[in-house]
Amino acid sequence: QVQLVESGGGLVQAGGSLRLSCAHSGSSFRRSDMGWFRQAPGKEREFVAVISWTNDITYYADFVKGRFTISRDNAKNTAYLQMNSLKPEDTAVYYCAANPRDDFRKAGSYDYWGQGTQVTVSS
Repeated sequence: QVQLVESGGGLVQAGGSLRLSCAHSGSSFRRSDMGWFRQAPGKEREFVAVISWTNDITYYADFVKGRFTISRDNAKNTAYLQMNSLKPEDTAVYYCAANPRDDFRKAGSYDYWGQGTQVTVSS
């Protein structure tokens, strides 16, 4: 059974930065595509970024391109989301997820989820 634990959320002013971490408990991390999603109050969970286990190929939602960077460290079984130039509209609970079965942009494709970490950006 895979367990994912996010950390690194918090309160930051607009224009600031945060780095989120997602620790993966299983031995399958090296062969797991890892995704980040977010969910703001009253809104659906939305795709943010994904990194593949093969060649670390990345893909981003348009609204974070150029501001967020997804990465992974296989030695630490951890995925990261570096968030720069944060905006108030980035305020949400951020979730990491593992092993999408098909469309990595859809939350329903993922088998494993973390508990989420709150990111709040003040104006």
